[in-house]
Amino acid sequence: MSETLLAGKSLAVFDAYGTLFDVHSAVQRHEGAVGPEAGSLSETWRTKQLEYSWVYGLIGRYRSFWSLTEAALDFALARHPGVDRSLRERLLDAYRDLDAYPEVPATLDALRARGLRTAILSNGDAAMLERAVASADLGRHLDATLSVDPAQTFKTSPAAYRIACDRFGVGPEAVLFCSSNRWDIAGAAAFGFATAWVNRRAAPDEYADLPPTIVIGSLDALIAPA
Repeated sequence: MSETLLAGKSLAVFDAYGTLFDVHSAVQRHEGAVGPEAGSLSETWRTKQLEYSWVYGLIGRYRSFWSLTEAALDFALARHPGVDRSLRERLLDAYRDLDAYPEVPATLDALRARGLRTAILSNGDAAMLERAVASADLGRHLDATLSVDPAQTFKTSPAAYRIACDRFGVGPEAVLFCSSNRWDIAGAAAFGFATAWVNRRAAPDEYADLPPTIVIGSLDALIAPA
C-alpha cells in the first residue's frame, strides 16, 4: 500500500490541526475544571473555528486563525453557560500547546528516510504553528511549516494549496497531502494532490466526486508494509 501511494512523490504535506495535533486535547487537559460539558464544549469550539474560516475566506475578509480560534471559544463558552468563563485563558494556553498524536514523529521520520520532504500546510498563522511545533518537538521532523497567511485566505481555496508547491518548486503530482478533515481532502484533491484521509473517527464519507486516494485510520498506515 505505502509503496504504491508514495510512488513518484517527493513531498508529503500535512494539515496540522486534527491531523498532527489533537484539537480536543486542550479541553481534555482541563476536563475536571470544565465539567460534564467538556466534550460538547470542545466540539462546538472546533466547529465554529472552522465555520469562521470558511465564512471569512468566502467574503474576502481574512483574519488570523488565532483570532478565529479565540472567537470560536467565546461562542462555545456562551453556548455552554455552565462552564466557568474564567477558564478561557487556560484553554487558549492549552490550545497553543496541543498534544501531537503519538505516531506522528516516527511517521515523519520514516517518510524522510524514504527520500520525501515533509511539511505542514495549515490554516494556522505562523506564530501559533511555530509554538505548536515547538511544544510537540516536531521541528526536527519537518522540512517546512507553512501557513496559508501569505495567500490571505483559507483552505479549501486553491491559493492555499499552491503555497506548498511554490515553496518546494514542485507540481501537484509530486505531493501526497494528508488531512483528518474530509473537506480539506476534497479541496486538495480538486487542486490535484494525491490525498490520504486520516479518518480517525470512522466518519462516513462525503464529497463523493472528490474522493481520497486512500483512507487510513492513523498516520502510521502510510509507512505500513504492503
